[in-house]
Amino acid sequence: MLGLRTTIYKVDDLDKAKKWYSEAFNKTPYFDEPFYVGFNIAGYELGLLPEQALEDKKSGGVLSYWGVEDIHSTYQKLLQLGAVEHEKPTNVGGEIMVASVKCPWNNIIGIIYNPEFKIEN
Repeated sequence: MLGLRTTIYKVDDLDKAKKWYSEAFNKTPYFDEPFYVGFNIAGYELGLLPEQALEDKKSGGVLSYWGVEDIHSTYQKLLQLGAVEHEKPTNVGGEIMVASVKCPWNNIIGIIYNPEFKIEN
């Protein structure tokens, strides 16, 4: 295993989602087609995929955490952009903190502050 490479969120309005995620992550897409929008987030892929059917139910069974330097300000920014609370910032041991929100498309976005995390080559 080489570690996390891609997280994909399904959305029912690709154009609105592209704008929202661009603001939320402070990035513009490097790949932008009607069938997929891709962002490079510090070397990791955040993908937006159009939902095929609105009746598809999203599962809370998988949760990806995006690293942040300030969990409280990032959490507040996501809420200000229209996300809703899923899990408030919580200390999970030592200095490590996690939180999560649901974006306007009901995808769960996890964020984590972990000063111990180092990317291995």
